[in-house]
Amino acid sequence: MTETPTTGPLAGLKIIELAGIGPGPYAAMLLADLGADVVRVERPGPPASTVPPEQDVLRRNRRSIVVDLREPEGVRTVLALAAQADVLLEGFRPGVTERLGLGPADCWNVNPRLVYGRMTGWGQSGPLASAAGHDIGYIAITGALGSVGRAGEAPVPPVNLVGDFGGGSTFLVIGVLAAVWEAGRSGRGQIVDAAIVDGASSLTALLHGLMAAGQWVDRRGHNFLDTGVPWYDTYRTADDRWMAVGALESKFYAEFTQLLGISDDLAGRDDPSTWPQLREAIAQAFATRTQEEWVAVFEGTDACVAPVLSLTEAAGHPHLAARDTFIEVGGVTQPAPAPRFSRTVPRRPTPPPPVGADTADVLRDWMIAEDGVAPQGGGL
Repeated sequence: MTETPTTGPLAGLKIIELAGIGPGPYAAMLLADLGADVVRVERPGPPASTVPPEQDVLRRNRRSIVVDLREPEGVRTVLALAAQADVLLEGFRPGVTERLGLGPADCWNVNPRLVYGRMTGWGQSGPLASAAGHDIGYIAITGALGSVGRAGEAPVPPVNLVGDFGGGSTFLVIGVLAAVWEAGRSGRGQIVDAAIVDGASSLTALLHGLMAAGQWVDRRGHNFLDTGVPWYDTYRTADDRWMAVGALESKFYAEFTQLLGISDDLAGRDDPSTWPQLREAIAQAFATRTQEEWVAVFEGTDACVAPVLSLTEAAGHPHLAARDTFIEVGGVTQPAPAPRFSRTVPRRPTPPPPVGADTADVLRDWMIAEDGVAPQGGGL
């Protein structure tokens, strides 16, 4: 039975986002995509991001207000919002919001149930807590960066997907939703200390388990998921494109080698000393046809082979197109909200608003005066 779409499973959740860059905005986007009412509090002057506001996908699906947090009226405005909110998100260095008068204790004075989400690279404690940093440094000390790359070559930064977004935003969202669930029972808010170093370390849990079991060596490019085996790697095609191979299981590997045309005497994989010869045979086979031709060969099979597509090409892949995995919002192609829900279907994303475009509407809707004071019955 098809249900009438709603505004998403987080409809009714009210979130204040103190604007930043990177993992904080992405976490706010994820929550807004799922139906939360997220108000982004932006500073006067040029935006912090180098992406023009109307093209900044991370700002989609929420309203924008401009508040000067250096002025008493601005602080009062945010506190008036916090008094009615379920969550506040901030990504400043430790101690900054306290100095502004917007720290956890300040907010709990007006709303004891508020969940206070803090997004940083190093975390709220430890020798590096107040140091500057970026994604590459955070994942460097966790072992995550050192695990990515080929044997004998330099570690490869995985863009900022593992640190900022995988180890940062994702864990902030998980933590905030867990704390909101608990606050509904205790009536008390709490701080969610989401540190990229903690989240990125958590992402390596499988590898630590494999090492303990003697199934992983602590050297990149020597394991079954890091190009250490020929049947889990990428290979160049005749038209200088690439195919990705992930034929781990025996039955999938057998289908892969059969379709690729690898002879039985080369296809054995029990003896690691033969793997360089096997890898060369696989590379030579892929080099004989174009990517499009290989896609046709492996289509509909269980060989676990896929074309390596660019960001521009991904939206056109038949499977992703059928699922509407990518959509166009405000003239910008971008990923659709994820995951999907059978009943509480999130609304289609709205384009990023101009900075401060919703200031008057938000203050009216939240019953807050321009000087940051809530009228009678307005929540303070």
